[in-house]
Amino acid sequence: MPRMKTGQDEINGVKIHRFPVYSHLSRALGPIQKFAFSLGLPFNDYLRTYYSGPIIPGLVSRIQAFPADIIAASSFPLLHMYNAQKAGQKSKRPVVFFGGLHPVEKWGFGRPNIYKAIKKASYYIAYTGFEAQYVINKGAQPEKVAVIGLGVDPQPFQNISVEDAKRRYGLEGKKVVGFIGQIGGHKGVDTLIKAMPQVWEQCADTYVLIAGSRTLFCDNLEKMISEWPEEFQKKIILHYNFGIEEKPWLFSAVDIFVYPSGFESFGISFLEAWAASKPVIGCRVGAIPWVVQAGLDGFLIEYQNPAMLSEAISILLKNPTLAHEMGEVGQRKVISQYTWPKVAANFRKIYLSAINASK
Repeated sequence: MPRMKTGQDEINGVKIHRFPVYSHLSRALGPIQKFAFSLGLPFNDYLRTYYSGPIIPGLVSRIQAFPADIIAASSFPLLHMYNAQKAGQKSKRPVVFFGGLHPVEKWGFGRPNIYKAIKKASYYIAYTGFEAQYVINKGAQPEKVAVIGLGVDPQPFQNISVEDAKRRYGLEGKKVVGFIGQIGGHKGVDTLIKAMPQVWEQCADTYVLIAGSRTLFCDNLEKMISEWPEEFQKKIILHYNFGIEEKPWLFSAVDIFVYPSGFESFGISFLEAWAASKPVIGCRVGAIPWVVQAGLDGFLIEYQNPAMLSEAISILLKNPTLAHEMGEVGQRKVISQYTWPKVAANFRKIYLSAINASK
């Protein structure tokens, strides 16, 4: 993927500095960290951290010199989290982490150095109760762990009619199952594809809309689809590299949002689907059950279980009233808890508490 330009920028009045990343060491550490991790060698967590990067020379001193009241850093397992903490220690300023942990993913998050850093932080902001309890079990002080979650702006999703959205993608009069997000192996896109033949046996006039940035995994996805009969292939629409302004149209065009991912610290795509009043289907793994209330605003299935997914999709397709009610429950939840102004206010409370505690 193309890198963003380095240097100074300003977005919505916020000044931004993007640093160049030194990647040569990361590439050299690839086979070394893999070998050390496979054998469980001491300090392999540090090798994995430097391999993950980003290695940014001078970042600690730049953070240390910046006239801020508090240092906030996201997300683990990346190296800049430790740079931020080191700069905070040197400048005697509070450091708040929001780590975005995926505990199931052992290579990325099975690292003792992550939890040592969290214990030293002024506060740790968890996106779900699952994550909060996990870091507390790893040694974080409960009084320094707060659960906030993420947010979305519902308004752009509420001003588009389903009919207009479907017409935009040539899906007028069709039932549409959608996946909108990062197209990767662990996101369960292949599980959705494998589930569809059973869905088509019961709901033949159903289309699948898969939208996201094109990744290496898309080659596998396209190969899988190409091996199917033509009648199935024409019911799958792949929509790559869309702009952010198009996202509300995509969510509005689907009748059911399917996100069978195995690794999520929260799953902001669920909020976007609910903002468009869509029922969702996720997996009963990690933090997701703390976001999706099974039977109320969506369904939860086993990870990588196409048969279970096809059943959940078919139930919602055959029961549009149930699907509509779940979408409405989800939308009310977003408006009451997960709009950006409400989430930002909660972040601000933690920042002020950390600043006051450091005085």
